[in-house]
Amino acid sequence: MIQAFLDPFGYEFFVKGVIVATLAGGLCGLIGVYITLRGMSYIGHGLSHAIFGGFAASSVISLNYYLGAGVWGLASALAINRVTRSRRIGADAAIGVITTASFALGVALLTIFGNKGPSFDAALFGSIIGVATSDVLALAGITVFTVIVVITNYRALLFATFDPEVADVSGVKVARTDALLMLVLSLAILATLTVIGVTLVAATLVIPAVVARMLTNRFATMLWLSSGIGAACGLVGMNLSYHLDVPSGTTIVLTGALVFVVVLSFTGSRRLQRTARLDPSGRGSAPVAVTTVS
Repeated sequence: MIQAFLDPFGYEFFVKGVIVATLAGGLCGLIGVYITLRGMSYIGHGLSHAIFGGFAASSVISLNYYLGAGVWGLASALAINRVTRSRRIGADAAIGVITTASFALGVALLTIFGNKGPSFDAALFGSIIGVATSDVLALAGITVFTVIVVITNYRALLFATFDPEVADVSGVKVARTDALLMLVLSLAILATLTVIGVTLVAATLVIPAVVARMLTNRFATMLWLSSGIGAACGLVGMNLSYHLDVPSGTTIVLTGALVFVVVLSFTGSRRLQRTARLDPSGRGSAPVAVTTVS
């Protein structure tokens, strides 16, 4: 059985896939904490669809995938953030309008002009076949960049996440902080699409963060715990993907869902109820998080 587990590591494409899946899981787990605590879990799903529009446009004009889709995704994220801050419509409505229109445009472009880049199915559901060395390096660079952003802007991100109004009048540049978070989120989604896929990347942002919230009250602990859970799900899910011959994104998400069920069964419904306070409207977890900052 051990040999059967180790056999796939003899293939270069699989090793690259495992590295990317593990990094992607940890990266999404880290960013997912901020996204979930802001009550914006849907933005991961929506932004991945928006980036698909950039993926399609890049394919049509033969532009570098990371450059075209990255600019498109960041523009969509900033547009969502701008519309949301205007308070005329809610975040869910802004995400729904901007991202679904972008996704529809992407489908239309690929239908009319054809696909000249990465596989359409791989972009939707993830695949380890198309993982190149450049993908590994890009994801590693984005992961390092995100960690640096979180460390250097820890207090600003924390304050803006739990109480943006007070943070704004207290000298924290909330608009800048939000834009920075949207930047790392866009880069993370962009770098993980080839392994996890458009339709499933939102789950890798939400599941580790929710599981971590069920296990701890401390914000700092939640950050590393969510990252660890995401990385573990990526590692295990990628191995299952090879042995079951199922798309990598599917097995990674199912692995995360299984972890959620196991944690729920051990912690009980009371811990699950704590996740309801992740919505910023309740502010239930903010005092705990703020008082535990060292």
